[in-house]
Amino acid sequence: MTRTVIIGGGLAGGAAAARLASLGAAPLLLERETAAHDKICGEFLSVEAGAHLSALGFDVARLGGARIDRVRLHAGHRSAEAKLPFTATGITRRSLDWALLEHAERRGAEVRRGTAVRRIADGEAVLADGSIGGRLLLATGKHEVRGQPRDTRGTIADLIGFKTFFRATPVLARSLSGAVAVTVFDGGYAGLQCVEGGRLNLCLLIDRHRFRDLGGTWASLFTALLREPGLAALADAEMLLPRPLTISAVPYGFLVRPRADDPLWRLGDQAAVIPSFCGDGMAMALHGGRLAADMVDAGATAAAFQARLRQDVARQVRLATTLQRLAGSRIGRFGLIAGLGAAPGALAALARWTRVTPGAVARATAPA
Repeated sequence: MTRTVIIGGGLAGGAAAARLASLGAAPLLLERETAAHDKICGEFLSVEAGAHLSALGFDVARLGGARIDRVRLHAGHRSAEAKLPFTATGITRRSLDWALLEHAERRGAEVRRGTAVRRIADGEAVLADGSIGGRLLLATGKHEVRGQPRDTRGTIADLIGFKTFFRATPVLARSLSGAVAVTVFDGGYAGLQCVEGGRLNLCLLIDRHRFRDLGGTWASLFTALLREPGLAALADAEMLLPRPLTISAVPYGFLVRPRADDPLWRLGDQAAVIPSFCGDGMAMALHGGRLAADMVDAGATAAAFQARLRQDVARQVRLATTLQRLAGSRIGRFGLIAGLGAAPGALAALARWTRVTPGAVARATAPA
């Protein structure tokens, strides 16, 4: 029997490992990190993501995340706010990803930490001390594996991402209680939300040319961010990381094309990259991981899995990418805020339209 080898221990990989283990498949998961660590992500766990975790037998509530039921959008001095059509959770990837890996181990998966895959060649994962063959599930998140580049044509790949944490001041804690605040500005956007432990997550993307024009340093960028009304209160908050996490060249809007001759199963951001502000990347990763496990168990091909996953997420990725392009222009930002301010219900509708549909979630989380 062909063993399933999962490359990457993020949400997609962890979900696939936990589900396969519960089905008696004893998968092997290779994770390059040796301990829990932060990742560049908005850390907004939607109701769909919660449903997937619950179906895997994982209790996310024990991690103590922050409750989120409203979304607030800022553009300069204009703003719009709406109640979300669901209740979400603010939870750090440091806590969630590692806890999910431990959950997969308890279910029977083998997890090898500190094991980096250098490349994929001839259907095998090549390590520093040899190679491992089997059915390969690629779940390395935003990071490429040598020999498996994503096709970035038509995507938004010229952005730089930053993430850091702050200790919440009383003013910020009250302002953000129950809300995720998205600020769109010239050249990018930033999300600010509460997570566990009384901390705030600031995660943002900025066009590399705009970043250079602002001075090309985190200090100069942060000074510019504090001039935005939606972020000005951060001036009084304590930054908790010595320097922000950074990433660049992420292909937002990417969708993998199924190929009958490709035996690699691509999950999470290796299959589809939705713009961060929509908040459903974590749910899509969990959805793909669970779906892959069930289709592996059913004897499906990698191409059949990619086609099914694309069917479930393509519309949402394309809509979110269009909205990101719209928010990137001054006229687009004005129109977005003006329109949403006139019809606040549209903001909740956009939140629904950029999520994995309830029907797709229900199919993927149904008992085997």
